[in-house]
Amino acid sequence: MKVHILDDWFDTLRTLSSYALLKNHDVTVWNDHEEDVDTLATRLADAQVLVLFRERTPVTAQLLQRLPNLQLISQRSVYPHVDVDACTDAKVLLCSNMHSDTPSIAAAEMTFALILASARQIPQQMSSLKEGRWQMGVGQTLADRTLGLYGYGRIAKQVATYAEAFGMKVHWWASDAGRLRAADDGVKVARSREYFFQESDFVSVHVRLKPETRGVIKTEDLLAMKSSATFVNTSRAGIVEAGALEAVINRQPPGRLALDVFDKEPFRQVDDPIINHPNVISTPHIGYVTEDELNMQFTDIYEQINAYAAGKPIHMINKNVWSPE
Repeated sequence: MKVHILDDWFDTLRTLSSYALLKNHDVTVWNDHEEDVDTLATRLADAQVLVLFRERTPVTAQLLQRLPNLQLISQRSVYPHVDVDACTDAKVLLCSNMHSDTPSIAAAEMTFALILASARQIPQQMSSLKEGRWQMGVGQTLADRTLGLYGYGRIAKQVATYAEAFGMKVHWWASDAGRLRAADDGVKVARSREYFFQESDFVSVHVRLKPETRGVIKTEDLLAMKSSATFVNTSRAGIVEAGALEAVINRQPPGRLALDVFDKEPFRQVDDPIINHPNVISTPHIGYVTEDELNMQFTDIYEQINAYAAGKPIHMINKNVWSPE
């Protein structure tokens, strides 16, 4: 099959062992990011299979209408960037392994790296050293500090194991259902939402972005945190209410942020006041970007392609599109 892979920015996928799963297909890999629908339609004109690199490129009805040869979209995890109804209308099957039993180790490690970096002011101390100013401030020890984890899911549970290894105290907040699951598992649920934000030295959010979670972290939540506390987001920017981050850095004294996600990605606003604030650590959505994580994810994606080519598709999202001959 003619397979097109989008947004492999560093031409990484061909170097991974999983790429061998595509040996029986005609593969084109695009190493840039293209947003123009006309250009995408031209590039993908002969594509029978479209491989998405996470949420880097939205698949809209406008694009699908211009891809008459497309039969399959193969990706992994959630798909808010894909118009599933438009896929169904175009008779394009969407396959996506939701990996409900597999935590993203890479994302969990990145979360804890940001916690450590914020606590010990690592980027700021590096800049101070390079500028000949030696130390620029006093950091925080993690042991005995409180980590608040918002969202009782696989990644948050993995982060909790790291925190506990560092001697941190962990408490939780989540949806009503999430708090019930946490309580059933015997972990510490904060006595109220207000207490959760007020008493945490670090708050890390781990929920999927969907209509009911958009803006679930409110400005008042973040302003309730201590100015010495850090809010960490490696999930999705849309989980945080518009204007909340600006409120954190504009308060007196300003709060602390550690961010790996942005409203629009790739994010190239070099003069943005948030990423340039001295109390903010920011990285370009690299939480899942490790060789190991990508190899695991794309193994799933390629196996979906091979299953479809064999007439036995797996992980179908819009199953009604599939009709075996």
